[in-house]
Formats: sequence, C-alpha cells, structure tokens
Amino acid sequence: MSIADEEDYDLFDSCELDPTSGILPEREISDSPVLADHTSFHIGGRAKRFVVARTEAEVLDEVKRADEAGEPLLVLSGGSNMLVSDDGFNGTVLQIATRGVEGEISGCGGAVMNIAAGENWDDFVQLAISREWRGVEALSGIPGMVGSTVIQNVGAYGAEVGELVYRVRTWDRQEKSYRTFANADCKFSYRNSIFKQSRLPGSPTGRYVVLEVTLQFLLGNMSMPIRYAELAHRLGIEVGEHAPAQNVRDEVLALRRSKGMVIDPDDHDTWSAGSFFTNPIVTSQVAAGLPEDAPRFDAGGGMVKTSAAWLIDHAGFHKGFGEGAATLSGKHTLALTNRGHATAADMVALARQIREGVHQAFGITLVPEPVLVGLSL
Repeated sequence: MSIADEEDYDLFDSCELDPTSGILPEREISDSPVLADHTSFHIGGRAKRFVVARTEAEVLDEVKRADEAGEPLLVLSGGSNMLVSDDGFNGTVLQIATRGVEGEISGCGGAVMNIAAGENWDDFVQLAISREWRGVEALSGIPGMVGSTVIQNVGAYGAEVGELVYRVRTWDRQEKSYRTFANADCKFSYRNSIFKQSRLPGSPTGRYVVLEVTLQFLLGNMSMPIRYAELAHRLGIEVGEHAPAQNVRDEVLALRRSKGMVIDPDDHDTWSAGSFFTNPIVTSQVAAGLPEDAPRFDAGGGMVKTSAAWLIDHAGFHKGFGEGAATLSGKHTLALTNRGHATAADMVALARQIREGVHQAFGITLVPEPVLVGLSL
C-alpha cells in the first residue's frame, strides 16, 4: 500500500503482529565466553561468566543478580560498537537475545511498533520496508540489535533513529524498577542519549537497561525526504526529494559496502566498529580556524559540525594507514580495522596515534564512538 492509497487505510485500522510469530529471521547465538567471538572487531578476552538471555524475565533476573552481588555487569547487544580488553571482563556478560515485534497500524496514526531489544536492527529495517513503514530506509546495513540503536542514537545518511522513537521501555538499575521514556525524555542528540549519558561510574553498562523500543512510522512505499547529497545523487534525485524506500535501502547498502561498513566475515575491512570517532562539533571560532576546504555543517546554537574523516585524512592518516595487525580501513579513514590477529592494545595504540595527530594538526581532540571495555585512550 502506498501513501496515496488513503481510501484503503481502514483495512489496517487495528492490525496486530504476534510477537511470537517469528516474522524476523532466527539467528544463531553463541554462548562462548570469549568476547572476541561476540564483537565485530573480533577482539576481546574471556568473560568470567557469560549468559544468553532469551526472555525479558531472564534479562531482569541476571541484571538483578549481578547488581545485588555487586558484580560487574556488561550488557552485550550486537557487539558492533565495542572494543574489549585483551584481559576480558571480570564479571557477568549478559547477551540480550529477546525476540518480538508487535504493534498497531491505522490510517491516522501510521504504524506504532514495539520491538524487543534483542531483535536484529537490519532485519527489522527490511521488515519495515516490506510492510511500507517509512523512515528507516536510510539506516539500512547498520549492525547490532534494536536496543543498542537508541543508546547511541545511531544515524547515517541524514537520518537518526531518535527521529522515529515513540518510547523506550527500560529497567532502572538504580531504582530497581521499570521506567519508560517518551521521546523528549530520551535527550537524543548527535550519537548520544540519556541512556548513553547514564553510564554508571566504572561500568560499561548504563543505569538503564533497554528492554523494548517503540518506533512510530508514516505509511507508504516512498522514502522520507533524502537529506544526504551523495545518496540523492546515486538515486538520481535532488536533496529533499523522495524515492522508493527499497531503492534507498539498496543504494545505502551499496554505499556502506563500498566503505567497508557492512559486516563480512571474509573482509578484514569490516572487522571494525564502523566509525571509530564521532564527527567533532566545535564552536564557530574553532571552525573558522580550519582550512577553507574543511567540511562545515550548522549544528545549531552557534556550533559547527565538521568531518572526522576529513580531519584524519588531512592530518596524514590515509586509507590503509598503519603497519601490522591494526590499520585504517582500505575503504574508509574513519574505521580502525583488525587485519586478523590484532589485539585491543594494537587498536588503542593506533587510535591514540590518530587522535594525537589530528590534535597536533588542527587543535581538535577526536572522541571515540565505540564503548571501550577495560580500556581507555
């Protein structure tokens, strides 16, 4: 059904999806205690205890058990935004593997879908496009699970997941109770949220454990307005225009593959956490001091966003930079990659070298995007 078929909306006035119907593909989940087996970096030592939680009750039981015992807790989603120490994790690693998609669709409200935190994000994106729920098409190919997308407020090609969030249901580890956040309460900003900000002192896991994410969509088979110039060009349209959502997904996946940003076990350029550094947001004065050809985007409030990839490249760190086990991707300067036998120490050393080089060249300190477990820059 396209957005033009308004006379047919009454057919979908109250369409509920059974959360146990298996509408998203089943995925094999390893219970290996070696964290390298669970991260896209393929790096990380052993967990003292590794648990896979397939139901919400199991998630809560394990979180409560660890907190009551004063035991370190690492909640693991897809492992695609995490660099873990070679020493592993001296506590419980809880792999979220919950399933379920359900909701309601109506002509006036669009689609409002509740998705379990353990569902695979990109599988859900394909489902949404096939059901003509508009808005996630530009977020295709992002690895990880649904619950982690709101923590990081993942974004790509001019879209962010926070724009679609209706509410997020969590477990509050501090108050030992459920807490539900409306969109405005999530404090979404560039690669940030209240869930990321609430990380407990000395812990890689935040105060709030995400249990379920509710997203709200307009209906139709055409995309939301395309905001990213490179994507618009590939689609043969102008920025701000629409394209068939499936076409947008196909082009986004092609773009991401060309940059090593779609996970492929046989391609070491994808043995990474995607973009290792966030794009810096600086004052207008700092931006004015950058070279004339440096990218500049209005970030509001007198702040300017520039490109971390541009800064890295123009500080002398080009694609493929590095020797040995840890190098920059041969496809994208923002990705630090494991060439097959890198350690966490190798990755940190490369990240420090790049961060220091960019600061020396431009006076800007890059901020890492992945969660560093047992590590620091």
